[in-house]
Amino acid sequence: MPRNFTPKVVTANALLEGDAVWLTDDDRWTRDISQAELITDEAHATLRLLEAQSRVAEIAGAYLADAKPGDNGPEPTHFREAFRTRGPSNYAHGKQAGL
Repeated sequence: MPRNFTPKVVTANALLEGDAVWLTDDDRWTRDISQAELITDEAHATLRLLEAQSRVAEIAGAYLADAKPGDNGPEPTHFREAFRTRGPSNYAHGKQAGL
């Protein structure tokens, strides 16, 4: 029996900076998962992923990641995705540079 579809977000890495990015419902890449499009339909998720994967001049490694609705937008449901929201683990780069 097939598993039920769970909500997803499209995520990838920005090609030039390497930061984790998420696809918004208006086709922008954002570095804030709470601004991402939360997709609840499997066919729509597949279509959005294919669209994202075609944007090779902007991103690399697009995939669907499990997410859930939160008070301020989508939130990760897996520790890997939660880790990606905080940026590189090296404080000298990306979102953590100012810490």
